[in-house]
Amino acid sequence: MTEERPTVDEAAAATPAEIHGPRFDETFPTLTSKEIQRLRRFGSPRRYSHGEKLFETGKPGPGMFVVLSGHVAISQHDGMGHVAPVADQGPGQFLAEVGQLSNRATLVDGTAEGDVETLLIPPEGVRSLLVAEADLGERIMRALILRRVSLIRSGAGGPVLIGSPVSSDLVRLQGFLTRNGYPHHLLDPASEHEASDWVARYASEAGGLPLVVCPDGAVLHNPSESALARQLGMSGKARQDFIYDVAVVGAGPAGLATAVYAASEGLSAIVLDARAYGGQAGASARIENYFGFPTGISGQALTARAFVQAQKFGAEMMIPVVVKTLDCARANGALALETEDGDRVSARTVVVASGARYRRPAIPDLGHFEGRGIWYWASPIEARLCAGEEIILVGGGNSAGQAAVFLSGHAAKVRMMVRAAGLAESMSRYLIDRIAATANIELMTQTEIVALHGAAEGGLERVRWRSHSAVSETEAPVRNVFLFVGADPATAWLEGCGVLVDKAGFVVTGVQSGAGARTAAALESTVPGVFAVGDVRSGSVKRVGAAIGEGAQVVQALHGFLADNRSPTL
Repeated sequence: MTEERPTVDEAAAATPAEIHGPRFDETFPTLTSKEIQRLRRFGSPRRYSHGEKLFETGKPGPGMFVVLSGHVAISQHDGMGHVAPVADQGPGQFLAEVGQLSNRATLVDGTAEGDVETLLIPPEGVRSLLVAEADLGERIMRALILRRVSLIRSGAGGPVLIGSPVSSDLVRLQGFLTRNGYPHHLLDPASEHEASDWVARYASEAGGLPLVVCPDGAVLHNPSESALARQLGMSGKARQDFIYDVAVVGAGPAGLATAVYAASEGLSAIVLDARAYGGQAGASARIENYFGFPTGISGQALTARAFVQAQKFGAEMMIPVVVKTLDCARANGALALETEDGDRVSARTVVVASGARYRRPAIPDLGHFEGRGIWYWASPIEARLCAGEEIILVGGGNSAGQAAVFLSGHAAKVRMMVRAAGLAESMSRYLIDRIAATANIELMTQTEIVALHGAAEGGLERVRWRSHSAVSETEAPVRNVFLFVGADPATAWLEGCGVLVDKAGFVVTGVQSGAGARTAAALESTVPGVFAVGDVRSGSVKRVGAAIGEGAQVVQALHGFLADNRSPTL
């Protein structure tokens, strides 16, 4: 069996020994002279003098450097003045990590030690060599991924989040960076003197806590996720005066599968997502029934592989970017996506893969406690907040089951509440058996939450629930509730475009758009050239495997549409 390689979001599974011990040679391999010769056709020579920067933290990286002579010192720094050495790279070694696949901001500094001669391979050249030089490309890709894993684990670079670890806004920002595989670290002013000094200097300014100290020295006060992404250079930009073959809205399993197959088959593809790659699948702590992974894999790790894979083939990523509307007028023959930032992305086809969001039950004051005890995600970040406590988890699907099992390893007790009489109709058998075998999970059927209590400016403190078979209600001190209840489609941005949706809001596909009209392809909506895949599609099977299958399947339909319709003009 082929060895499974670590991915960007498998940082939590990697140990320092794996990065700096047995896997050090894989992280920082040395190429032979013959291998370097094979790479020369992808780049051009560059020379640097002593002390000159090859690349700097926070600035777009020019690509991958292969050191031909001399040495380059690699180091991390944060905005608080901390500097940490990473490695010293000499002849035959190469300088890059996964961000260089898409010209993202660099996470480390590279400084010439003495005179240095290099071969600089730009991002498009890196992608070309990964495909053209299969064996050598595999070694390079493995090293790029391991380097990002190492940067995430070290926590020495990237932004510094300063605030209470239980602050809802700090948890929000930490979750955003973690789900995007971006290095960062936390400082608690209650226990870290340096952090308290920064709070004293800056917290009185507008915005308050948490503070985010960026590597370039900028200090942000409780920023939005999009503002933080812009400051860090995380968000890609769509090419202007260019019409993509396909624009994919949503970077969950279906959207990423579309991007991988479309880009690998030569289509120009761009992917837009409002928050992070992974979608709802990213909330799955361990998927054990996905084909080819007998030991299981987390949803975040699975989609991280696809995220890197799509970029390897040239798919462009705009994350986080909120798509506001879809313009189907085809004024110049192309569809157009309008974003909240005012950008316009033109494409010959659009694949709707925006998925569905966990439903918010009709519980009084639910919104007041979101991010302060009410959670829609179960990652190690949220697990840390409920360590040793009793929690409630609501939901009976596979994601709920996976979350319950994961959280049972951290919480003292997990009360798993469902309104149904059992789990058999909504959950895989292996999860039902595991829940039954876990001593600190109590399955409470035909039970629902009726009230939440807590201080006006504080977090959740108590929860009251009702069993359908009981006359009275029960209340207990519970500070954390996880909701995995149903799903509402993310299709509001399609309003006004003529895309037909069913009564629940899911996109209808494979039907005629009117009398005498052409019959749409199986995954095509009622608007020609607009397709839907995954959870957002009416009648889809709400499983990761099915979503990935639809993402692959739709590419054939894209080819058919593109072949039958003339190219638009700018």
